[in-house]
This record gives sequence, C-alpha cells and structure tokens, in this order.
Amino acid sequence: MGGQPLFILSEGAERTHGGDAQSSNIAAGKAVSEAVRTTLGPRGMDKMLVSDDGDVVITNDGATILNKMDIDHPAAQMLVEVADTQEEEVGDGTTTASVLAGELLSKAEDLLDDDVHPTTIVEGYHEASQLAQDAIEQQVLDVSLDDDLLVQVAESSMTGKGTGDVAAIDLAETVVDAVRQVESDVGVDRDNITIHTQTGASSSATELIQGVVIDEDRASEEMPRELTDASIAVIEADLEVKESNIDAEYQVSNVDQLNAAIEAETEQLRSYVEAIAETDADVVFVKGDLDDRVAALFVEKDLLVFEDIDGDSASAITAATGANRVGSVETLENEDLGQADSLSVRKFGDDELVFLEGGSAAEAVTIFARGGTEHVVDELERALTDSLDVVTAALDAGGVVPGAGATEVATANYVREKSAGIEGRKQLAADAYADALEVLARTLAENTGMDPIDALVDLRAEHNDGNIAGIISEGQTGRIANPVEYGVLDPAAVKREAVQSATEASTMIVRIDDVIASS
Repeated sequence: MGGQPLFILSEGAERTHGGDAQSSNIAAGKAVSEAVRTTLGPRGMDKMLVSDDGDVVITNDGATILNKMDIDHPAAQMLVEVADTQEEEVGDGTTTASVLAGELLSKAEDLLDDDVHPTTIVEGYHEASQLAQDAIEQQVLDVSLDDDLLVQVAESSMTGKGTGDVAAIDLAETVVDAVRQVESDVGVDRDNITIHTQTGASSSATELIQGVVIDEDRASEEMPRELTDASIAVIEADLEVKESNIDAEYQVSNVDQLNAAIEAETEQLRSYVEAIAETDADVVFVKGDLDDRVAALFVEKDLLVFEDIDGDSASAITAATGANRVGSVETLENEDLGQADSLSVRKFGDDELVFLEGGSAAEAVTIFARGGTEHVVDELERALTDSLDVVTAALDAGGVVPGAGATEVATANYVREKSAGIEGRKQLAADAYADALEVLARTLAENTGMDPIDALVDLRAEHNDGNIAGIISEGQTGRIANPVEYGVLDPAAVKREAVQSATEASTMIVRIDDVIASS
C-alpha cells in the first residue's frame, strides 16, 4: 500500500486490545462486584441510591442496586445481567452470584499474569463448575420439606434485609402460609401470590389475605362498604351512552325534543343496570368508564360498583373469586359470577382499599405488607418477594442445603480434591475456581466483624474433619458453627444458578481481547 496506513475503522472509533482490553474489562467487573459485596449476609449494609430527579432507594438487594446504578461499561453490564438472570430464575442470591463472578474474574486476572491462556482458563472454569454442581447436589439435606423447615428457609432469606429479627420470624410464617395456599400436585403457582404494600403501621401488622386487595374506589360514596357472601361480576365494557361511529348533528327546536333525547339516553343507561340487576350479582367491577347517571341507578338497586379497574386487578379478581370476564352487559349470566365470602372497603389515610376474601373458587392470596414509611415498605416488599421465591424454589427445584457459607466451602474443598484429575494448566484454573468459591464465606466473616483469614482457616479445618460449618451471626460478631442447627438454610437451586451464571459471565469476559467502540 505504498507504506501508507490502512484505516478500517470510522473516524472517532476507539479500540483497546490485548492485555489492556482484558485488564479493563476485568477491572470493571470487579468494581461491580465490590459495589454489592458489603451487602452480603445478615450483617450486610444497605446502599442509598439517589437518582437525578431526587428519587431515593435504600436497599441491600443486589439486583435492585445494580439496576439502579445506571452502569454503562459493557463488561460491567454483564454482571448486572448475572444478577438479573439469578433474580428471574430463582428470585434470590443475586449478591452471591455477583460477588462470585467478581472473584472469578480476579482469580482469572492472576492466571493471565502468569501467562495462562484465556482459553485454558475458560475450559478449567467450566470443568470446575461441573464439579461444583456435583458437590452442591451431594450437600442437599435429606430432610422433609415441612412447614417448620420452610419457615427457616424463608427466614434465612429475609435476615439482614431490614425486617428485624423478631419480625422476620412472623413474616417467614406468613410467607410459608401463602405458598402452601397456592401449592398443588403439579407445584407452586407463584403467580397467584401478590404483595400489596401500605404505609401507616409496623411490619408486624403484615397479614395474609385469603383473596386479593384492590386499590379501587367505589363509584359512589352512597354504596355499601361491606358485604358477606357476595356474588361478583367482572365486565370489560363502558357503561355509558354509546357514541355513533359517524359524525352527526341533531337539531333540537323545543324542550320536549330535548327531554325525549335525555330520556332515551337514560333508558339506555337504565337497561345496563336492569340487565345486571336481573342476575344475582351483588358487586360489579367495570373495566371501562361509568356514566354518573349509571352510578346513581346502581345506588337505587343497592349494588356495589367499581369502575375503570385495570387489567391486573381484573385478573386478580377472577383468580380470587372464580368470576368470568364478560365483554358486555347483555352477555352476563349467573354462571359468569364469582363468589367471595366477604368484601370490605377499608380506609388507610386518604386511600381506600378493597379486600376480597374467601370463595370456593379462590386461587389467589395476598400478603398485605405494612411499614412506617415508603422506604420501609419498598424494602419489605423486596424481602418478601425474595422469600416467596426461595420457598417456591425449595419445593419445586430440589431441596435445601446448609447456608451461612457452608455449602460454598464444602464445594470448594470438593473441587480442589477432584481437580487433581484435570490435565495440564486447566488444573490451575480449577484450583483458582475453588479459591474463588470461598470468597462468599470470607465476605460473610468480614461483614460480621470476624477476621476473614482466621475464619476461613477454621472453616476449612471443620470441613476437612467432615463437619458442616458456616459463619453464624451472633451478637455484634460471628462464630463458626453448624448452620443446620441454627436453621440457616438455602435452596439448592439458588446455589446451582449462582455457580452457573457467575461462571458464564466471567468466562465470557475473560475471552474478550479486543474492544472496539464506534462513535
């Protein structure tokens, strides 16, 4: 080319390649991991996240923190995806997965410095992750998943998430009751459990509603606030004067003509009410708009009506009462009506909430969560959501394992023992993988005020003697003890998913040796 440079990238494009690209990506991934590391465990701290417009979120939920951080770096974004995947699949363990991914990257960086090829690291990590999965399977406890054990699982998930130790026990029992309500021979229908938050009381006032809670107002203040043994209709239509599909003008020359027009409209509206009144319906939920005159006519018929309900509310009502959603008043029949043992409209400050409880066809339950402030109830909702998900995972996806870092230490020992059978330099990567697994126990020890190195040495010694041992929070510090005896249990599915997603993310980042950013 005559000695002239050949440009294949557009002007303004930036390229980082080789060791610089790997170092940059690994540093970004480690930074994300460090951002959530201090939130791990019962003594983990919270993060305050403040947006540009002043919205404040206070939480120690890994997925929430990473999603609110507005991360731009593409490699760092991969660790956010790890947390999202963990949250989607099993509902908890997002911090565990992120911290593990960060430590795997850190160990990979040391291997790269020792001239171990990235492909060798990736292959070694994948073989080690398979060994880790086998180890987790071996640690599944041979116990019956009764209510007492599930309460321990739920409480372990919520501990350290701002619920308070005493409240966590009561909340865990509420969670287990909710899951049992929607459990069947084919598993847990998690979608039939909803959480409704309301400020104005402490978390100890949280209760399980055998039905749904709807944030809707009555169409008229003159309508009743309470009903028992109520028949429920759900109508997806507007109950107002029908408009013509064409533009038309009507000339009214005298009062009689005006009265006749008004009367015709009123008759049309009255026909809606009469059609509903001819059924056994006591309560009507209307998805569309309601004419004020129709509301007045409903009052005359002593019917309780709610208008402009959203699709989620309509779905919840049908699930809780067994009602069928109908497209028009004319097609409504008694067979379409649902049933509720009771309906009550309760006032909380300026808000009115509808409580639909009971019913022979009820399939939905609601945890009515209370808290003193918006920040408290938001964090309580996140804790309850995680707890519901882990109890569901324990029942549907393969039992429970010891918590408090015990499973990770045992898994690390197993990988280290089996890595002797891995050929070549991949063995170095497998051993590094084992060391990375122990970061979780080391972090728990650090967050509880223990010396992390001494704690890890003691944990290894206990596991080498065949004991189950983890980091148990006690008072202002922690101690080495059997987490099973303290009821600290985690679903095996959370551990499996954390190992899988963290391995995939870290190996993907390690394999990148060229970053091209175009403007």
